[in-house]
Amino acid sequence: MISTVIQSRLYKAVTFSVLIVSVGVLGYILLFGYSVVDAIYMTIITISTVGFGEVHPFGTGEKLFTIGLIISSLFIFGYAVSSFSEYLISGQFFHQIKIKKVQKRIEQLNGHTIVCGYGRNGKQAISKLESYKKEVVVVEKFESMVKQIEARGVLAIEGDATLDETLVRAGIMKAANLITALPSDADNLFVVLTAKQLNKNCKVISRASKETSYSKLKIAGADNVIMPDKLGGSHMASLVVTPDVIEFVDRLTIEGETTANLEEVVINDLPERYIDKTILDLDLRRRTGCTVIGYRTPNKDYIINPEASVKLEAGGNLIVLGRPEQIKTLREIF
Repeated sequence: MISTVIQSRLYKAVTFSVLIVSVGVLGYILLFGYSVVDAIYMTIITISTVGFGEVHPFGTGEKLFTIGLIISSLFIFGYAVSSFSEYLISGQFFHQIKIKKVQKRIEQLNGHTIVCGYGRNGKQAISKLESYKKEVVVVEKFESMVKQIEARGVLAIEGDATLDETLVRAGIMKAANLITALPSDADNLFVVLTAKQLNKNCKVISRASKETSYSKLKIAGADNVIMPDKLGGSHMASLVVTPDVIEFVDRLTIEGETTANLEEVVINDLPERYIDKTILDLDLRRRTGCTVIGYRTPNKDYIINPEASVKLEAGGNLIVLGRPEQIKTLREIF
């Protein structure tokens, strides 16, 4: 609220300053027949009080007009100086410069991920993306939260993620992914609709707190819908039913570039000679020590523990298991 008031005063000061100059120039031209150059000259030396001589000897009318111009300009420029000083002292000037720098950096991004909301789920998502050195832009409504995000070195903008202009500022046109983790399912629905409307190729992942929201978010265009409470409850129940299996799966971390046990290999990123070849031809086990435990076909069907004879089709993905050092070797080769 304070920054808005200060900005409003600054805009008024600029408007009044332009207005007094315009009145002076037009007054000398229309009332006293001065040329444009002479009128501008007289106006500037009058409002700046530098004390140069007049272009022509003044009559009574010109003297009264000039007196009024001097008195008005003193009040207006005093107000302008006061407003600008307050603007500087409040930190708004430097804040606007910082916002422009952040915006310029966002405009240079391509294929980044936008995270809407810096709550519990949003923080976890950002941490995971940071561990993989992914470029992230966070959209948060509250200024205090934005400062926290910036303190950890992540690009952030303040705004309402449900608005088109906010997502445009976050670079939705060139974003590869968007995660919306707002507390309200209705807000998440708006974000999904807006994101898909602005960039239909952007992969959108949404949080949902109610089961009734799941289908609505999918219809709106969300590629994936995550229900944290449902996943948490299911995980706790699984620890009762199959504790050893769940503990083993929990150890298969995908934390980051140096601690991962699972990796996804995109077939399109492999050398062209491997396209339409088999998993056996790829020979991952001998070359890296990793084991193929899953294959996603171009039609998004999943094959668990695929046979060595499965063909590697363009558009498919391999899911690979290995120790961190083996995953590192895999990344270096492919």
